[in-house]
Parts: sequence; structure tokens; C-alpha cells
Amino acid sequence: MKKVVFLPLLVVFITSCSAVKVNSDYDKKVDFSQYKTFAFLKSGIDKVEISDLDKKRILRSIDETLTAKGFTKSETPDLLINIFTKEREQVDVNQFNAGWGYGWGYGWNPYFWGGNTSVNRYTEGTLYIDLIDAKKKELIWQGEGEGVLTKDTNKKDENIKEFVTKILEQYPPQKK
Repeated sequence: MKKVVFLPLLVVFITSCSAVKVNSDYDKKVDFSQYKTFAFLKSGIDKVEISDLDKKRILRSIDETLTAKGFTKSETPDLLINIFTKEREQVDVNQFNAGWGYGWGYGWNPYFWGGNTSVNRYTEGTLYIDLIDAKKKELIWQGEGEGVLTKDTNKKDENIKEFVTKILEQYPPQKK
């Protein structure tokens, strides 16, 4: 008798839905130790097409994270911070068929009796954080975080903080 183990599949599914995937890119010729102060690039942030409440959440999280890293907010900053976002609806369809089918054995059924189909809809979003050299007006670092968004207002602060924290964990870049 064969045993079917679904636990690894379940663990992969749960971790893939809850995790924020991050990437970053940077100018390898830049000395990041010279940057000590920051300000937000208002002209860029004003163009972001999300609610003003979510913008405030993101900017507050960036401010807190950079301050914890030793940066200071300034009127004459070394770094300008810009953000932009993308959002897309995702649909996962899973079909599980169980039963006996002639010549196929247990686990696949050409007649689809005893099966189950589940549909999961969710919104996946990407947050980009750009760090721009204020004097040169050049992009020097970009971080990107992608994950599942929530509409639950009680969890939005936590969700946004997770995105921002994980993205900015990669700054400053560790040169190899």
C-alpha cells in the first residue's frame, strides 16, 4: 500500500504565500559609507498610485528602518528616497482527483469522480525603494520586495513594515 505525503507540499505552499521575496541592485562603484542623511523625494512619491494612508505607512516604515540603521532625516540630505509600486491579481486553481480509473491506478481519475477543485484569489504587490545620490541625482541602489497584500486594515501596518524591513536589510550592500 502506498502512502501519499502532502506535508512538504503544504509547507512549501504556506511559506510561499506568506514570505516577502526581495532583490536589490546597486552601483558597484559607489562608496555607500559616505551616506549619512536622507529625505524623501516628494515629486516622485506624489506620483505613486496608492492610497495616501498606504503611502504614509510605507514612508513611516522607511523612516523608522533607516533611523535604526543610523541615518538622520535632513533638509540637505545625502540620499533621496523614492518609492513606486505594482499590483496584480493572482488566481491559483488546484484540482485534486481521487478514485480508481481503469488502467490508471489510485490517484488519477479520467472520469473526475471524487475530485475537488479549489480556486484561490489574492493580490500580489511589489514595492520598489530607490536610493538616489542627492548631489549627482543618480540612482545608486534599488530594493524590491514582492509578496501577498492584505486588505485587512489591522494587518496593513505589519505587512508594510515587513516589506520595508526585508527590502532595507539588503542596504548597504555587502561587497564580496
